[in-house]
Amino acid sequence: MEQSNQNKTISILGCGWLGFPLAKTLVAKGWQVQGSTTTPQKLQLLQEAGIKPFLLALDADSDLSDSTFFDADVLFVNVPPSRKLSQNGYLDKMKTLLAAIQTSPIKKVVFISSTSVYGDVCREVSEADEPDNPSELLQAEILFLSAKNLQTTVIRFGGLFGPDRNPGRFFRDKNSIPNGLVPVNLIHLNDCLGLIKAVLNQQNFAGVYNAVAPSHPTKQEFYGKAILKSGFAAPEFVAEKTAWKIINADKIIRDLNYQFQYPDLLKCLDDPGA
Repeated sequence: MEQSNQNKTISILGCGWLGFPLAKTLVAKGWQVQGSTTTPQKLQLLQEAGIKPFLLALDADSDLSDSTFFDADVLFVNVPPSRKLSQNGYLDKMKTLLAAIQTSPIKKVVFISSTSVYGDVCREVSEADEPDNPSELLQAEILFLSAKNLQTTVIRFGGLFGPDRNPGRFFRDKNSIPNGLVPVNLIHLNDCLGLIKAVLNQQNFAGVYNAVAPSHPTKQEFYGKAILKSGFAAPEFVAEKTAWKIINADKIIRDLNYQFQYPDLLKCLDDPGA
């Protein structure tokens, strides 16, 4: 059952590609939204969207105890480890964040993670499978899930695409792209937002969810079509299937009674509004 959002406050840590449209959507639904950014120039953008802006840098030695950013009913954590740099230090940042949460009114957390925690195990995996990739991201999940007096939902998203993340640009102008026959595990931004809102509306704060579209075309099928749709030359894929996995997302569909807006990834590429 959907809960009333009137006078409820959510703090969104990381108002980027996912966090900013989520914040705007929740403002429209009646939430009081606080949003953080590390970019001073973005503060006005947040304020103009009806979001109370905060300039917040999450470092291992940050003192967050005095920030009113944590005066909220729910915290949305969307600060994954950087892909460009080593993960070293990420877990320490999450420990600093958790310490601030535990001295605040926050009792519920939505923690955004990634299906990369499973590693390429060459089979289908679900939430019942124990990840064997000992990353700091997985350790951060465990840190929040085991925290006392805190209800945490972990959402493990697959590869993200949508506005400003055109999958047709990922492999353009490349040849001999490896693993052309591996299944993809992707999700459109609209379904990311839909699933997060379903968690918030249904107050379903417990455990771990995988979040990918139910369809799993091959890399060659999906990216080949996406590249052609973007007007680039057809790439060459190597017809092999080595390191791969299929992410099973049945649990989140069942528990939240969620219907994907883009369940068929190949058909999604034909939608000009996607």
